[in-house]
Amino acid sequence: MKKPDISIHDYTYNLPDERIAKYPLARRDESKLLVYRQGNIEQSVFNRLGNFLPEESLLVFNNTKVIRARLHFQKPTGAMIEIFCLEPLSPVDISQTFKTCDPTTWKCIIGNARKWKGGTLQKQVTINSRLVTVMAEKGASLGNAYEVIFSWDDSSITFAEVIEHLGHTPIPPYLNRETESIDEERYQTVYSVHQGSVAAPTAGLHFTPEVLSNLKEQHHNLAEVTLHVGAGTFKPVKSEHIADHEMHTEHFFVEAAVVKQLLANAGHVISVGTTSVRTLESLYWLGVRILENISITDGVSQWDPYNLTDKYSTEEALTALLTFMQENQICTFASKTCIIIVPGYKFRIIEGLVTNFHQPQSTLLLLISALIGNNWNKVYNYALENDFRFLSYGDSSLLLK
Repeated sequence: MKKPDISIHDYTYNLPDERIAKYPLARRDESKLLVYRQGNIEQSVFNRLGNFLPEESLLVFNNTKVIRARLHFQKPTGAMIEIFCLEPLSPVDISQTFKTCDPTTWKCIIGNARKWKGGTLQKQVTINSRLVTVMAEKGASLGNAYEVIFSWDDSSITFAEVIEHLGHTPIPPYLNRETESIDEERYQTVYSVHQGSVAAPTAGLHFTPEVLSNLKEQHHNLAEVTLHVGAGTFKPVKSEHIADHEMHTEHFFVEAAVVKQLLANAGHVISVGTTSVRTLESLYWLGVRILENISITDGVSQWDPYNLTDKYSTEEALTALLTFMQENQICTFASKTCIIIVPGYKFRIIEGLVTNFHQPQSTLLLLISALIGNNWNKVYNYALENDFRFLSYGDSSLLLK
């Protein structure tokens, strides 16, 4: 399959500002649920999700945790500087970064950067009943971002503790408001574990412990992967033709036990969110790379699905990946992906998707169209006509192939 010739202007719709949910509902699981299957649409409530899933589905969740990535410092002149942490540069391993008590360097977007020519910014914060001075030093330019070196004057404090006490949750820019106390809890899934995202896997925001328990009682299976969502998830498509759009890279982690679950439940996998889709479908292409003796060091590239052979079955590709992990004694496989999923893509792992309603002319809307074809128009028109709430804090849908 060659690079797709797709115009982004064919994937748009009118989204009035008042349809964007600015705040979450009082209860997570009382959001509306749009169910699309076999070309038909029906409406329900999210806490009844299990009733609409195919029998004995395997739901795969992204257990990443949103970090408090927005840090505010004030210069002696009074100028306010916002530092938005995107990804660690040193230590580059994200788990090591949060555990370190030593200085750490991050790639950051700097708000009001012209007011911060140089020098070290300082801010005091109370951590574990101790007053800690946190310092930020601007380093080299990285395109539209910068290196920022963070340090602090207490060697018993980890960077995880620093950012937890100093930072603010980075809610999506289209909410057009400052972070509020409600966001600290609700812009996070109830099953989040591994710190590293600067945006939430929002399909998961609807789940409660009760819903998860009900799914198990209804004999559905649950599994978890980790993909750390980057700010690139909000990157607009500025190219008219999607072949000219450069996708962002995101890091993911998958346990061998989960690969075994995917093999055992082939044909029954339902992804919770587009980030889980990107992870799961990338596993197939990693397996293809292994079978074709192509390096997997750099993970899955944007155009792998359109350049590599697709002659292998899902079972063959996942078995190759699992064998590679076993032979190399890898319990948790760490990789990265910048896969783009657009109309014409053949899904190898998932049979359905739980997801929110996405922005016009976005790569996420292209992914939806890849799954359900031109009926994405039908789904989105129904949602608009029936008062569904859109985007991160909005309502949910279950879309089945």
